[in-house]
Order: sequence, then structure tokens, then C-alpha cells
Amino acid sequence: MAFTINIYYTGSNGSAKQFAEEMISSGIVDEIRSKKGNLRYEYFSPLNDNETILLIDSWENQEALDEHHKSETMNKIMELRNKYDLHMKVERYILEENNDKDKKYIKD
Repeated sequence: MAFTINIYYTGSNGSAKQFAEEMISSGIVDEIRSKKGNLRYEYFSPLNDNETILLIDSWENQEALDEHHKSETMNKIMELRNKYDLHMKVERYILEENNDKDKKYIKD
């Protein structure tokens, strides 16, 4: 079952944005996106909080995420989180398929 994890990374003095920029420039983001089962891995900036970066991270199933958590890539992420002294808030959502109830409100 596919699911999405929203991770809010919060730091100070721009450290969350620097973390995301280093994740991208170092190639770690590309490593994650190439992993079997990864559906999405993207960073966003909330308009009302300059010290937080939102990561939207989606996976096909729990097994794929478990493999990612056991990988060397995860160790690199944890090192960078420590480097930038980030704190995290995590939300997890199960993806719904074929929900036509909202279709009339969505512009393609």
C-alpha cells in the first residue's frame, strides 16, 4: 500500500534550507529517487515559516521504505541532519486511489 510521509525539518538561521540544498547538491536526493519503491522525494518551503523545510516523501510500500532506512544513504541523511542541528515533525498518510468525489473541484 502506497503512502506519503511529510517531514518538517526545522532549524535556525537558515539551516533547514541549507540542509535541503546540500541534500540536492551532494546527489543524495537523486540516490533516494532512484531507489526501488520511491514515488516522490521533494522539498518545499512553507510561506509562513522561513526556518522550516517540508519534505514530501512517498513510497510504494513499507518494505521499500524499510530498505531505504537500512541503506548507506540513510546514514548520510542522518549525518547532515546532525550537521545542521535540525528537529523534525513527521506525518504519515495512506494514499487513496480512484477518489472521484473531488474530481469536479480539480482543474486539469
